[in-house]
Amino acid sequence: MTIQQSPRIQHIPEGLPERIQHYIDGEFVDSIGGATFDVLDPVSNQTYVQAAAGQREDVDRAVAAARKAFDEGPWPRMLPRARSRVLNRIADIVESRDARLAELESFDSGLPITQALGQAQRAAENFRFFADLIVAQADDTYKVPGRQVNYVNRKPKGVAGLITPWNTPFMLESWKLAPALASGCTVVLKPAEFTPLSASLWADIFREAGVPDGVFNLVNGFGEEAGDALVKHEDVQLISFTGESSTGQIIFANCAATLKGMSMELGGKSPAVVFADADLEAALDATVFGVFSLNGERCTAGSRILVERPIYDEFVERYAERAKNIVVGDPHDPKTEVGALVHPEHYDKVMSYVEIGKTEGRLVAGGGRPEGFDTGNYIAPTVFVDVKPDARIFQEEIFGPVVAITPFDTEEEALELANGVKYGLAAYIWTNNLKRAHNFSQSVDAGMVWLNSNNVRDLRTPFGGVKASGLGHEGGYRSIDFYTDQQAVHITLNEAHSPRFGAR
Repeated sequence: MTIQQSPRIQHIPEGLPERIQHYIDGEFVDSIGGATFDVLDPVSNQTYVQAAAGQREDVDRAVAAARKAFDEGPWPRMLPRARSRVLNRIADIVESRDARLAELESFDSGLPITQALGQAQRAAENFRFFADLIVAQADDTYKVPGRQVNYVNRKPKGVAGLITPWNTPFMLESWKLAPALASGCTVVLKPAEFTPLSASLWADIFREAGVPDGVFNLVNGFGEEAGDALVKHEDVQLISFTGESSTGQIIFANCAATLKGMSMELGGKSPAVVFADADLEAALDATVFGVFSLNGERCTAGSRILVERPIYDEFVERYAERAKNIVVGDPHDPKTEVGALVHPEHYDKVMSYVEIGKTEGRLVAGGGRPEGFDTGNYIAPTVFVDVKPDARIFQEEIFGPVVAITPFDTEEEALELANGVKYGLAAYIWTNNLKRAHNFSQSVDAGMVWLNSNNVRDLRTPFGGVKASGLGHEGGYRSIDFYTDQQAVHITLNEAHSPRFGAR
């Protein structure tokens, strides 16, 4: 049975806002037409605040402010060192408020408080990383002795539209905001409608750090309204989107009319492949954490576990036991390991997959609400085993605390199973065979691979997927490349020798 804390005692943070507004050109404002939407907390599923619902005219206003700040303001023209100082101040402020940020994020999203705290601290690190990167950056110069010097002049692209998801929202917002601002772009952020609370905190943080008005703008609302208007806007030069693949397809099509730059990190159904020679204890630790941390609401979750036949039975038995012992409870309780899913709509989606899974695999843990949790978006950590590769729970992204475990007999079969889905975001390989580790990693369809490790990220490396998991990469210099144009400048050092067309 899943271990649980009492769900009847809910922590409600003090000082919650009376309403959530847009932030445009240095001011908090309501929607021009007055539209709002309800925001629920995932433990009670009660409305705790109303947020301004952005429409096309609100996006127009925000983009106009960002455009003016880019064309006329100081931000794109500041020396990298000056922007770096502002980014470091942002990091300092976030670090100083990490407990409060985590408290609000946990309340708004249902993430366990200890994991929300880690995400707040990662947000600060994202800003500090790009503050360092833009100062250290060097661009290419090419010399043809005695003839020519060629160099790269890097320039910010303009107004960036940033559309962010509801899982770990504050950290993922920082992931886009930091490189965009470091590069000298101005931005319009459209956060997920399920979790607008922590996004609203950026305005005061940026204002206190010295970000000029109009550089950062925030429009809340729904994807089909505010998000759609942002994607289609002619004065937005690029769109960075994190979300699910079907929405990514719509954004891809809508960017075509204005030929926007795009970076999209989309869905995942990532394999964790455990060979018989692996460190079984370490693999268990990582694969349990890799599915059930962040309530299973993570794009890089290793939600398909492929296990070599000689250790399959032992792995399944021990994995199920670990899943049953996971602590489910109030997100604010530091003992909680799995909290409440973000929203009742998402809860219903995940539960529909749980019911499908009962017809497609053998249920060995979870399968419904934990005992005693009659309200809120709680699902017990759920484990299906003996899952066939054509099963929907093997093929489709669930984005919750649900895992499918499947045996394999050969390395070739493992690779076929790993690659046998439309996604290709991450993969996790567990083996002590050095040749196999590298050969298998390089053959798997995944933008990122971790060997004998859970998801431990180096911010210098590219982040992104292949197939239906994304378009383009961000992270490190790839992010700077995305938010800047690289202009080639050519200087002739002697007489230019051009064909003399028309000369007589």
